Amino acid sequence: MRSKNIVLLRTLLKSSSLWNIRKYSKDKKKRARTIGGFIGLFMLYLMVFAYSFFGCWGFAAMEMTDVIPMMCALTISMIAFIFTFIKTNGYLLNFKEYDMLMALPFTPKDVAACKFGYMYLKTLPWYLCVSIPMMVAYGIFAEAGILVYPVWMILGFFVPVIPMLAASLLGFLIAKVSAGFKKKNLVQTFFTVIFVILAFSLRYIIEAIIRKNQVVNITEQASAMMDLAGRYYLPAGWFANAVIAAGKLQSGMISNSLLLVGLTVLLFELVFLFVGKYYRQINSALTSHAVKRNYRMTGQKSKSVYNAIAFKEWKRLTGSTTYFVNGAMGEILSVVLGIAVLIVGMDRVIAIVTQNAPIPKGILNPAIPLIVYFLIGMMTTTACSPSLEGKNYWIVQSLPITKKTLYQGKLLFQLYLSVPFMLFGILCMSISAHVAILDMVLYLILGAVLCVFSASWGLVCGIKHMRLDWENEVEVIKQGAAVMIYLFPNMFVTMGLIVLVVWLGTAVNPTLVTLILIAVAGILAALSYFRVLRLAKE
Repeated sequence: MRSKNIVLLRTLLKSSSLWNIRKYSKDKKKRARTIGGFIGLFMLYLMVFAYSFFGCWGFAAMEMTDVIPMMCALTISMIAFIFTFIKTNGYLLNFKEYDMLMALPFTPKDVAACKFGYMYLKTLPWYLCVSIPMMVAYGIFAEAGILVYPVWMILGFFVPVIPMLAASLLGFLIAKVSAGFKKKNLVQTFFTVIFVILAFSLRYIIEAIIRKNQVVNITEQASAMMDLAGRYYLPAGWFANAVIAAGKLQSGMISNSLLLVGLTVLLFELVFLFVGKYYRQINSALTSHAVKRNYRMTGQKSKSVYNAIAFKEWKRLTGSTTYFVNGAMGEILSVVLGIAVLIVGMDRVIAIVTQNAPIPKGILNPAIPLIVYFLIGMMTTTACSPSLEGKNYWIVQSLPITKKTLYQGKLLFQLYLSVPFMLFGILCMSISAHVAILDMVLYLILGAVLCVFSASWGLVCGIKHMRLDWENEVEVIKQGAAVMIYLFPNMFVTMGLIVLVVWLGTAVNPTLVTLILIAVAGILAALSYFRVLRLAKE
């Protein structure tokens, strides 16, 4: 990479660096928030690190140490592909600082390559938190030679690049196709959502293929999956073969390493040669707006202030692919789950997800609202919508509405978005599981209360950790402190509650358990809402 490209890449990194804010910002609140950001990231990295290491420990216990390198390459590749595909529309395309960057003395190819490098370096810690513990575990359990470690570390930096390039190219092609439509953002969002759903279901498709070949044993199934992946995704096979050859001091180490590095460099040049050719054209098309030639001014419908704010939030959601995929994916998955349980049956879906674990029939019924909430509640628009006002926040402040009204409008939109999908998912699962009418009604009430809590608590996080000086909306939607503080505790608490409710349902009347949950969720929702009202007065 040329020196001027390195300067651009370094500037991009500094503009969003927590350490840079901590070092130079004079705002004490901002500096304090960076400490919380560092602590939060450290905890997340530690969790991924521990999960990766103990996962390898399990493979070693099943005498499957040799599949650890392949598992590492596949895990990193899947994470890199999904992360990059979701972020492409915010980092590589349709980003806020596009006009400023294109005015600099850089070719479109250089700008696109630097933005790609920025994505790579921002997600590199996640890849290392998977790669390093797996390397340590493999070295311990396989009693590998010292040469394994440098080979693993060096090639580990190249493993995520190819899936990232594939995801970037796919996102670019989707943007190129959708740019020709009038509703380009909606078309782009549609393709992205379809692809994300396919990515979520890929694991079960592979397992179905393996089971069709009469592979039932878990150990044999894992080995078959690794062999199948290595056969069709060659870079993962090259990485695994190079590491294993390094441990045995075989000649295959050099050839496989050169194949992986050489293909990575070649694909990088080819992808950005193609992307650079159409880069200006696609970004210009994505930022343009269609205008009707036969437009006529007609009578305007009056709406309440709250509905007007909710409608504004809807337009903001549908106007950004990144925002829609993160803010509404849970609702879409709840529809997919609801239709699946109606067609296939509740018991069959549970058997697929749990890999035919011996779960008694009906034992998961009390957890139905929490299962649907796990999908819908994983993200709420209220956690990031206050920050998404960005540098236009002064316009909102100049409107003849109070902060209380603004926040209530944002809260109303999230309820409009989440409650219907929550009720649909609960109804489908309850009908499929043959739940009694009384319990079904209570599940619906609990689901609605959970939606109120999710929206209110998310809004508390969004207001308390509001960030208006962002340059790219991805920094708020996917990496913002408000989203992280809302997402991870909520996700893990929900998982724990599902286990607790299932256990209590075997010892206590399940209806009583549901009533207790409704009361607790209602109290938490009320406390969160009153906290929003207090924050609105500050």
